[in-house]
Amino acid sequence: MKLAAALIGLCLLAFAGGGAHAEGSDEIRIGQTLPYSGPASGFGAIGRTQEAFFEKINAEGGINGRKVKFITLDDAYSPPKTVEQTRKLVEQDEVLMMFGSLGTATNSAVQRYLNGKKVPQLFVLSGATKWADPQKYPWTMPGMAAYESEGVVYAKHVLRTKPGAKIAILSQNDDFGRDYVAGFKRALGDKAAGMIVAEATYETSAPTISSQLSTLRASGADVLFGVVLGKFTSQMIKGVAELGWKPELFFVPTSASSISFLEPAGLDNAVGLISSSNQKDTMDPQWTSDPGVKEYFAFMKQYMPNADLSNSNYAAGYHYATLLMTVLKACKDDFSRDNIMRHAASLKEVKLPLLLPGISVSTGPDDYLPFQQLQLRRFNGKSWVGFGDVLDDR
Repeated sequence: MKLAAALIGLCLLAFAGGGAHAEGSDEIRIGQTLPYSGPASGFGAIGRTQEAFFEKINAEGGINGRKVKFITLDDAYSPPKTVEQTRKLVEQDEVLMMFGSLGTATNSAVQRYLNGKKVPQLFVLSGATKWADPQKYPWTMPGMAAYESEGVVYAKHVLRTKPGAKIAILSQNDDFGRDYVAGFKRALGDKAAGMIVAEATYETSAPTISSQLSTLRASGADVLFGVVLGKFTSQMIKGVAELGWKPELFFVPTSASSISFLEPAGLDNAVGLISSSNQKDTMDPQWTSDPGVKEYFAFMKQYMPNADLSNSNYAAGYHYATLLMTVLKACKDDFSRDNIMRHAASLKEVKLPLLLPGISVSTGPDDYLPFQQLQLRRFNGKSWVGFGDVLDDR
């Protein structure tokens, strides 16, 4: 009897100590992993903004009367660390969902685990196409425009403005590069074989890409699509200029369009470069009077007064937090994981404060891609300027 009483006592203690399922909690517990240390630590600004955002939401009464407990942990952009921190969040902190975690390899390391546990892995910060697979991974949903969709948009522009183009492609030899090229070729369709005159790839471990650029220039191409990242963005822009090559259309992906990548190449060399976006550039004077941008700056002034507003990661953090808020508010009083995924997969032309005009968020049970519209933008030597109509991957 003493043993039975002791076991009952332990069970009651465990229940009182947080054994209750996250779905039954009065709090909405949200987990996240981001690199707050290591080479990708600059992205930590996203999570810090979201911490402040949920602080604001709680100060205003929470979501449908419930307070948000947002727990964001450092994974140093290391998949083994992501696994460790995600397991802690799910099994010890009992989060209701994972939200806005960064990276392809890091999220891949926990995707099967989270789907096995039926824990929503919402709005993954990676453009890999693999995140939009509701049949195989119904609990995972991407939070960025897919790399493939972006490739489609660039190809549509080529077909519309230069149908007789001779195209050269330089791409990173991994899933990132392959996704972009796949979308680009898909949109060119039967014309791809005739229009693409040269292709080259590079390894991320390579010191330079100069030989690839020389080969591509020799092809006589007048359009260049460079699927590059980081230092290779700078190398490509500078290398093309040094070769005296002046492609009539010169594309780089959104992920390579940061001014910090353009500056080492010389901003003059980047003039005319084409990229894309679905989000307002909060530092662009054209949005000074925009209600959504003013709302963002008012939030930053009150909750993050010392932040460097020129760092676009703060705006990105705010942007994705407003998307999650849309889903959570729609859940009303039912914060079960099933209901959260149901509403995440039934968004209908949702407008967000920092989305460009004409762009909205839509999802469906068989369509997990929230962002499928982009606007092209061109670099003028100082900033990116949007042009043309909103294009989509349809």
